[in-house]
Amino acid sequence: MLRYACGFYLASHGHDTRAIQAYLGHKNIQHTIRYTELTSDRFQKFWLD
Repeated sequence: MLRYACGFYLASHGHDTRAIQAYLGHKNIQHTIRYTELTSDRFQKFWLD
């Protein structure tokens, strides 16, 4: 659960997916993408100036 919470926290705070992958030690990016898919507001401020 701690690993899951850490991955979700990093993804929700805008950290790079590849950096999260390296930090968590995932060999396959598909294991890391599950954290980025859960963040619904990740692109909320994407187009704001």
